[in-house]
Amino acid sequence: MNFSEAMATKYKVREILHNGAYHGAADEPLVYVMDGIARFINQETLEVVNGDKISKVIGERIFINTGATPVIPEISGIQESKNVITSEGAMELSELPKKLVIIGAGYIGLEFAGMFNKFGSKVTILEPHSTFLPKEDDDISREIFKDLKASGVEIHLGVKVEKITDSEVLAGGQTYSADKILVATGRRPNITDLNLEKAGVELSESGYIKVDDDLKTSTENIWALGDVRGGGQFYYLSTDDFRIVNNQLFGDHSRKLSDRTLVPYSVFISPTLSRIGLDEKQAKKAGVNYHLFKMAAAPIVKSKVVQDTRGILKALVDPKTDEILGATLYHEDSHEVINLVSLAMKMHTPYQILRDQIFTHPTMGEGLNDLFQNEVK
Repeated sequence: MNFSEAMATKYKVREILHNGAYHGAADEPLVYVMDGIARFINQETLEVVNGDKISKVIGERIFINTGATPVIPEISGIQESKNVITSEGAMELSELPKKLVIIGAGYIGLEFAGMFNKFGSKVTILEPHSTFLPKEDDDISREIFKDLKASGVEIHLGVKVEKITDSEVLAGGQTYSADKILVATGRRPNITDLNLEKAGVELSESGYIKVDDDLKTSTENIWALGDVRGGGQFYYLSTDDFRIVNNQLFGDHSRKLSDRTLVPYSVFISPTLSRIGLDEKQAKKAGVNYHLFKMAAAPIVKSKVVQDTRGILKALVDPKTDEILGATLYHEDSHEVINLVSLAMKMHTPYQILRDQIFTHPTMGEGLNDLFQNEVK
């Protein structure tokens, strides 16, 4: 599948998902969907502006779920350049850029680097920090860096972007030519037009909406869900936020934000990086004792079948309880395998269960059999 075919497929899938979500709400007899920009007048009243039309909405309960939006850093020429895009704009391109410069080597930047590189773009990443993926264990970061470089992605660390034009990026005294310049330097809450101060809604030091254990804001009748309240910015966390609020309103009020202690995540590079719980860096910093299990992905039969033997599997185990403290999986299909580890951790399952479990063959999941036999002494 080439880039044009992939984008056409994306539009079809997105339309299906959007229509399903929209009509799932709009077709309900007691739901009225309004399009426009909403802003608070007071804690119970909002204005919705759609062109010249202004409507007022009053609600005893109000739920804010406006998400997050890309951060645009202050760089000379960035506002004037016609070829600067964000992660959102990158998904709307009609033509594959021959040369793509990505500013930022965070998870979003790396995902787009891998995607455009596979389609044939010459990708260059410019990262102002001197350390690559500082939140990951050093051995994992080194492996990912090596694999990206081997795939053809050019990565420059410790370089500050000084100026941007329509076709060039000046950084660290070097000039990089580009057809498109993707800015991936973080995200911020999408609250600019909401007039939250009118409703008495307080923000955290980082600018996100502050919530309590029930996802209520500082204003009693207003809740905040999803990316707009900070924390991990994942679709599935927004979905779980809904479960918490739904349980408050229609259930036994037993679900709390503080119950969410184990959340897996995946970074869709090639191969996929997936994490849950503690890694070595976090465990050492917190003074947590652990047994380390580690292996390369190459011995797993499925990795040979799909002809991608790259990667590392790591897991930390509590030496007293034999329960899994965390896992880092960097290999083909790790985004599926991490859910097995997540469930085992949630159920306080000793690692020996995964070590001895009978998995179907050949699958990447059976790599857990081998991983938990490979303790690093």
